[in-house]
Amino acid sequence: MVHETPRVPPQRAAGEGCVLALDLRVVVRPGLTVSVPARLRYHTADPYAVALDNHVDSATPITWVFARELLAGGLRARSGIGSVSVHPGVGSCAGSVFITLTGEEGSVLLRAPAEPVRAFLARTERLVPTGRERTRLDLDRLLRRLCDGGAASPGP
Repeated sequence: MVHETPRVPPQRAAGEGCVLALDLRVVVRPGLTVSVPARLRYHTADPYAVALDNHVDSATPITWVFARELLAGGLRARSGIGSVSVHPGVGSCAGSVFITLTGEEGSVLLRAPAEPVRAFLARTERLVPTGRERTRLDLDRLLRRLCDGGAASPGP
């Protein structure tokens, strides 16, 4: 098996976080996939979420943000409803995890190697263990921003 270096530009983030560059496979139909450079990002300023940047022939990535718990659950069993769902591969796809993204223009099924995703989630756990996310949120600052009419972003 040949491992190629993902065609994803490096991501630098201020503060604590981690990034996983990977080549996702868009499942066009059974037996036909297309490579899409992507990255998973996690930052302690938004401890409940992971971001998935998809680079589809664009200088600007398409970003989906969803629960870290959803991604972790999807490595074991079908997880999520609505815009994002994740499930493990079975049979010949047992080493993969599948992510379905649904938007206004339709759905896309992405296939990722499960082990790098699992390692990425382990790194996020070392930064902020599951169940300790609330200790990383500055709820007073978030509330002030909401009351002042600012964005509801939990980050700095």
